[in-house]
Amino acid sequence: MKKHNYSAGPCILPQEVFEKSAQALLNFNNSDLSILEISHRSKDFVAVMEEARNLVLELLGLQNKGYQVLFLAGGASLEFLMVPYNLMKVNGKAAYLETGTWAVNAIKEAKLFGETQIVASSSDSNFNFIPKNYEIPTNADYFHCTSNNTIFGTQMKSFPKTNIPLVCDMSSDIFSRTLDFEQFDLIYAGAQKNMGPAGTTLVVVKEEILGKSGRTIPSMLDYQKHIKAESMYNTPPVFPIYASLLTLQWLKNKGGISAIEQKNQAKATLLYNEIDRNPLFKGTAAVEDRSIMNATFLLHDENHTSIFDKMWKEAGISGLAGHRSVGGYRASMYNALPIESVQVLVDVMQALEKAV
Repeated sequence: MKKHNYSAGPCILPQEVFEKSAQALLNFNNSDLSILEISHRSKDFVAVMEEARNLVLELLGLQNKGYQVLFLAGGASLEFLMVPYNLMKVNGKAAYLETGTWAVNAIKEAKLFGETQIVASSSDSNFNFIPKNYEIPTNADYFHCTSNNTIFGTQMKSFPKTNIPLVCDMSSDIFSRTLDFEQFDLIYAGAQKNMGPAGTTLVVVKEEILGKSGRTIPSMLDYQKHIKAESMYNTPPVFPIYASLLTLQWLKNKGGISAIEQKNQAKATLLYNEIDRNPLFKGTAAVEDRSIMNATFLLHDENHTSIFDKMWKEAGISGLAGHRSVGGYRASMYNALPIESVQVLVDVMQALEKAV
C-alpha cells in the first residue's frame, strides 16, 4: 500500500532522492566506493559541498550579496547557542519573538550570554497566533524570530523592518515559499523538514555581521572559522549533505521556490477548506496565521478519535498524530508531499462525517 507521510520531521523526501542516495550508498560517482566511506577531502565530495552551498544561494536569490553558506552539525538546537555566541556583544542584549516551543528554547540559550528581551509572545494563548505590532529595541544586537511553528501550526506571513540584524529560524519552512531573503542577516534551518535527512543544519549568514561580539568564541562554535574552512572545519556530515544536495537539485528542476510555493498553497487550501467545512473538525491556529507547512486540528468530539485513527491508518496515512505536548492532529505538508496525499486525508475526513 502507498504510504502518505505526514511526519513533521524527519519527513517525506522526493522519491528520486531516495533512489539516487541508495545508488550512492553502493557506488558513488562510479568510484566503487560508498558515499559513506569516501574522504570528505576527496575531489568528489568537495564538489558536492561546493554545489550544495552555491545552489542554496541560487535558490534563495542571494548570490553575490555578501552571504556565506555553511552545512554544520548539531541541529537547529545548536544554532540557538551559536547565534548569541557570535552576535551578542559582551554586555549587550538581544531581542526575541516568542511564538512556540523552539523559540522558547532559543531564548533559554540566549539568556546564558546576556540580557534577552522578549518583545512579544503568544504563550498565554498556547502559541495559537503570531504577535503583531510589537516594537524592536534599536539598541539590541539582533532580533530573532521563528518563521514557522511546527507544533502549533502557525507561520509568520511578514517580517518586521528593523535596523538591527534580523535572524530567523526557518527549520520547518525553508525553501517552501518566496520571500525577500535579503532582508535576513542570518537564516538557519535543520535539514530534516524540507531539505534532506536529519544530520546537518543549514546556516546562511551575511558575513559583514560577524566578528563584532568582542567574545572569545570556541572554534567549533565560531561561524567565521567555519566560513574560512569552507564548511569543512571538521569532518562534515557527508551523507546528509549529499542527500540535501539531491533535494535542492530536485527543487531547482521543479521550477524553484516560486513553483513549489504554488503547490504548497494548493495543498494547504485543500486541507484547510475541509477542516473549516467539516463539522467534525476544528483548526487550532488563528486563521490569518495558519501554516502552509503544518496544519493542526482537533476533533470536536473526542469520542470519534478511535474510529478516525483507524480510518486514516487503514488509508495508508502515517505521522498524522499531533505533537505529544498538544495532542490532536498535525498534517505536515512539506515540499515533497504530493497533493494526492492531501486528497486521501480529505477523503477520510469526509468518510468519517458520513460514518457518524
